[in-house]
Amino acid sequence: MAERESSNPLVRTWNAVWRPTPASLRLLALIGVIGNVVIVVSGGAVRVTKSGLGCPDWPRCSGDSLVPTHNPEHHVLNMSIEFGNRLITFVVLGVGVLVFVAALRLRPRRRSLVWWALAQPMSVVAQAVIGGIVVLTKLHPAAVSLHFLVSPALLVFCVALWIRAGEGDAPPRPLAGPWTRRLAAALLVSCAAVLVAGTVVTGTGPHAGDAESRRYGFDITDVARIHGELAWLTIALTVLAIVVLHRTGAPAAARRRAHELAVLIVLQGAVGYVQYFLGVPAGLVLLHMLGAVLMWLAAFRLFFALRDRGHAPAAAEPAPAAPRPAEAAQPA
Repeated sequence: MAERESSNPLVRTWNAVWRPTPASLRLLALIGVIGNVVIVVSGGAVRVTKSGLGCPDWPRCSGDSLVPTHNPEHHVLNMSIEFGNRLITFVVLGVGVLVFVAALRLRPRRRSLVWWALAQPMSVVAQAVIGGIVVLTKLHPAAVSLHFLVSPALLVFCVALWIRAGEGDAPPRPLAGPWTRRLAAALLVSCAAVLVAGTVVTGTGPHAGDAESRRYGFDITDVARIHGELAWLTIALTVLAIVVLHRTGAPAAARRRAHELAVLIVLQGAVGYVQYFLGVPAGLVLLHMLGAVLMWLAAFRLFFALRDRGHAPAAAEPAPAAPRPAEAAQPA
């Protein structure tokens, strides 16, 4: 008789980690994706509120204290915002560890999922170390740019695990022609270039994270124009991808992914131009950062939608319990 699923959320969480199924592992991977999106936005909140040095030390917040304490040089609100961002990092790390344990415990074990899952906690640790470098360099724009770009790189592992947990391990079967797949890869490169250029714009603009922080010495108009041109290139590639996908009869899922990417890019471009002409207000900066990571996720989902690896293997049934000695001795 199948074991009834517990209604206790703690028991269900324990089972999802210690007795995972492909569905529960995929749910944990999705939580990891969401957590890394949240940390990007919280990091943006640190910058726009000038809280980058709210906790002036690392790994401690200030002096000998791990948590915010009274400091005449730093407002309590700025210290709380920066410390809150550090706490979110630990939450994301915890989720990454749970995902890794679940991937190890999955039966049958899938080696590729274990490696994708291991990359998540390791990347969060790398992100924390880079965050310490950001603080110790007093928010040098190059360190801040690297700190942001690690998050999209980490999302690659999270999204790959999320998608791979829902499919099989058969050799990839292309669902589109080689030219279409190369176009999807070019879209990924274009989106990555937009993200990198965006960090340069931010490092040149007014939101440095602290009033005394260094800035790039570029002209803001020039770097914003380059960022915009790369965005227009990404729009053109997306429109071309949509046309090719429809004309070649690509799967409906791939066409939906392309449409989602197009909508996100248009909205992202609209927010970018509005914030540029309004003097880069803080709220729109956060919205623009959220749009950037969502665009990146959509581009990867389109890339993965152009191949098929079969169905995920069914979870292995637990072995039946051995009969007790007294029961085994009884005649049939």
